[in-house]
Amino acid sequence: MNQTIDFQLNGKAARVETDPSRRLLWVLRTDLALTGTKFGCGIGLCGACTVLVDKKALRSCRLTLADIKGKEVTTIEGLAQGGQLHPVQQAFVDHDAMQCGFCTPGMILNAFSLLLANPNPSEGEVISEMDGNFCRCGAHPRIMKAIMSAAQTMKGTVEQAGSAKRDG
Repeated sequence: MNQTIDFQLNGKAARVETDPSRRLLWVLRTDLALTGTKFGCGIGLCGACTVLVDKKALRSCRLTLADIKGKEVTTIEGLAQGGQLHPVQQAFVDHDAMQCGFCTPGMILNAFSLLLANPNPSEGEVISEMDGNFCRCGAHPRIMKAIMSAAQTMKGTVEQAGSAKRDG
């Protein structure tokens, strides 16, 4: 039986009327035409379908619409703001941290979630956190460089915002 599910999607109110047991991945791709979220393994192991739910990286192939009711969902399409790439996205471009690009949206969103939780991760922490996102092209060294670079950029942004609040 269909239900109306309300949630925030990429910073805007969203409403979908569908079976609440449908997987978020397919609603995003099919109903909402947000194809940046990729289907990989379908069982939550590869990370291609990673989205942010309340700023935490989760696998959309494992989530139902009922799971995200009233929550904030961010896809790769919603990470850039005002025509500006997010620092994680820009770091992936700057470090050529993609080859075929299939895994890239999930990698970026997982890295973003990591950097929110841990703004100054060690390389070992990045490796551990990114271990569940697979890249079959072998771009892992460039992905690592991109994430470490984004951490420094985001750290500077956070420090500047903090000093502006103190000064203002």
